[in-house]
Amino acid sequence: MTFTTENTFHGWSCSGKGQPLEWSELQLKKFEDDDVEIAITHCGLCGSDIHTLDSGWGPNTTDYPCVVGHEITGIVTKVGKNVTEFKINEKVGVGAQCCSCFNCGECETDQENLCRNGITKTYNSRWPSGDKTYGGYAERWRGHQHFVFKVPDGMSNEIAATFLCAGITAYSPLKNHDVKEGSRVGVIGIGGIGHFVVQWAKAMGADVVVFSSSDRKRDDAKLLGASDYVVSSDISELIKREGTLTHVVCTSFGNNIEWEKFMLMLKRNGKFILVGIPETPLSGIPPGILVRHQISLVGSMIGSPKDIREMLEFAVETGVTPWIQKYPMKQAADAVQALRNGNARYRLVLEN
Repeated sequence: MTFTTENTFHGWSCSGKGQPLEWSELQLKKFEDDDVEIAITHCGLCGSDIHTLDSGWGPNTTDYPCVVGHEITGIVTKVGKNVTEFKINEKVGVGAQCCSCFNCGECETDQENLCRNGITKTYNSRWPSGDKTYGGYAERWRGHQHFVFKVPDGMSNEIAATFLCAGITAYSPLKNHDVKEGSRVGVIGIGGIGHFVVQWAKAMGADVVVFSSSDRKRDDAKLLGASDYVVSSDISELIKREGTLTHVVCTSFGNNIEWEKFMLMLKRNGKFILVGIPETPLSGIPPGILVRHQISLVGSMIGSPKDIREMLEFAVETGVTPWIQKYPMKQAADAVQALRNGNARYRLVLEN
């Protein structure tokens, strides 16, 4: 790879809503003593990329020009003088968060993903210095060492990349809400995040039930580890499973969640976990079921650096691995279109 200058990079930039991706030269953040610089080898695609490119979460929510991508892996090419954990030529990765305040109660108790003063996102955000953050549809990245992770021995960069957003988004709520042997976990949607939820829950000892809009992913669900599969429009099959689940994980980014249908699947004191962020406010939540069944409706925000390191170790121990399809970095626009079309099975990865 060749770089134009020490402090610039090339990446697939979007200049505005509805505009195409363009290979552009942009400014890297100022290199600081805690920074690690990475030559990017791979970057996974995420639904958040589409929402950001499209300003889908509301007007003026995207700071254009924007380079998306927050499932980044690569090779260390430079380290600041405070960096001791990482060495040149090591395989590393970066997820959806790249900085925090480090000083609030959450940051001081290994909950940096919940930083009280706001997280710095890997793209469409600002570093504390004011420099803009850019993501991994690019040739290189630099940022704070605390949010850089070693790729485990025996795991390839192309596989490691998708753990860093989809993987941790699925892993963290299952861990935090005590999924274990004897749990019965329902998964709404078997896409990029959902296919991880199935595998993690199975690895934690739970039985897994997949709810999907059609029958076409039934065989995949079984291969991933699900013990049951329900087409969500089949009311008779849904009724058979009412009150049988300890957890329901909703991975959908859609705006029309069928709350009552899926809350009725939960046992009393069950947990309905939302990991996707729809583009409109939540509505239609049935208060009667929520209260009478003592259901907890909870959200989950990626995971902390501690969680990510633990997750990667657990993946090696249990054999959890994403199903990926690769595109050359030069075909980023094609990969984005495939994601828009719902053609990912189940995570798309760009490769330099």
